[in-house]
Amino acid sequence: MSRIAYVNGRYVRHGDAAVHVEDRGYQFADGVYEVIAVRRGVLIDAGLHLDRLDRSLRELDIAAPMSRAALGHVIGQAIRRNRVADGIVYLQVTRGVARRDHPFPAGVAPALVVTARRGAPRAAAMADGVGVITIEDIRWKRCDIKSISLLPNVLGKQQAVTQGAYEAWLVADDGTVTEGTSTNAWIVTPDDELVTRQANRAILNGVTRRAVLALAEDAGLRFVERPFTVAEALAAREAFLTSTTSYVIPVTRIDGRAVGDGTPGPLTRRLQAAYRGHVAEEAGAPATAD
Repeated sequence: MSRIAYVNGRYVRHGDAAVHVEDRGYQFADGVYEVIAVRRGVLIDAGLHLDRLDRSLRELDIAAPMSRAALGHVIGQAIRRNRVADGIVYLQVTRGVARRDHPFPAGVAPALVVTARRGAPRAAAMADGVGVITIEDIRWKRCDIKSISLLPNVLGKQQAVTQGAYEAWLVADDGTVTEGTSTNAWIVTPDDELVTRQANRAILNGVTRRAVLALAEDAGLRFVERPFTVAEALAAREAFLTSTTSYVIPVTRIDGRAVGDGTPGPLTRRLQAAYRGHVAEEAGAPATAD
């Protein structure tokens, strides 16, 4: 079966999907995006993702391409036409097509692309933990906007892959970890306090991050939202990362050094299980090992 994409009002074969050469997303990275997990054909935390999409659009003064209800219909069609039971939906909105010039063009409709693809969550394949490296954070100062301008993230991820790691944790000028190139970063201190950076302009407020914080609160776990240094991370009892596509993945090595005893810790395992339960509840299914 050929994949189907939605591009500016039309459902087309994925191989034929294209945007205009003067789309401002292509020429200026003038746009935003969202990635939403699909489980048993159901969007996970859809409301939070679409709320964040609306916020990103407002911050860049880009008009919504259609109503929330209409967008929900398009997303549903993308899932159905691609027969996605488990996988992801990708949404991208740009300022639209206009003659290349830096100022915002007048009277231009935003452009919308929606794709969907099948795939299992990465968490199951990485249940025993992954390695991360630490690198300088060279991104712009509005990382709270889910912009399609991701070149620093791409460079960081490639550096991690080249060094045999799964992720790169980005380090600010003050020596504190902001987040990963495509994930949020967490540690568990030696006295069992859960720590992740507060959601400000330095990081993207991940939907999975928000869900895990809520689960930690429900479980009565001690947690704090604050910056932590690389030294703190190396001395941590546990570490993990979260994202829509990764769920909760243990971090067992940082810059080649073991975190704790080098295996996933009990608090990380507890939050993995809690998040699987959250996803299962959203999807109306029993929790599974992934």
